[in-house]
Amino acid sequence: MKFGDSYKEYTRREKVWLYKPPRQPKPRVPESTKSEVEKRCNEFVESVLKPKYIKPHPKNERFNYIVDIFTKWYRNYFYFCAKYHSPGPNAISPFFETKFARIEYVSKDQFNLSYMRHTGQWWEIFRGLSLNECIEDIKDMPHFTP
Repeated sequence: MKFGDSYKEYTRREKVWLYKPPRQPKPRVPESTKSEVEKRCNEFVESVLKPKYIKPHPKNERFNYIVDIFTKWYRNYFYFCAKYHSPGPNAISPFFETKFARIEYVSKDQFNLSYMRHTGQWWEIFRGLSLNECIEDIKDMPHFTP
């Protein structure tokens, strides 16, 4: 037995087969729910978010600023997005988009609400809310700032 062989014996683990059940499929969003969510959230964006966050063109041309706020569906997720203008001389592109809030369809009139963290990952903070509660939380909580 060479030096170090006994150490390898104790650290080596045997491989074990484990059962992993299949994932539950995500529920499909009915077209009526899609259109209702889109209609109410677009009204919210036009009446609350755009007046609050879209400001006139700043005098200082170095910093990014919001030019548009919009929404879109992707699978069973509804996103709130902001479009920024990047006028500086070192800008990679003149415009870029970020997502700042996500409503996930769970079941009839039940949604999960998440925000985009500074780490680039979605962080779910509410589960099982109605659409009205989601809109109120996006309006009132500082997590959902574009």
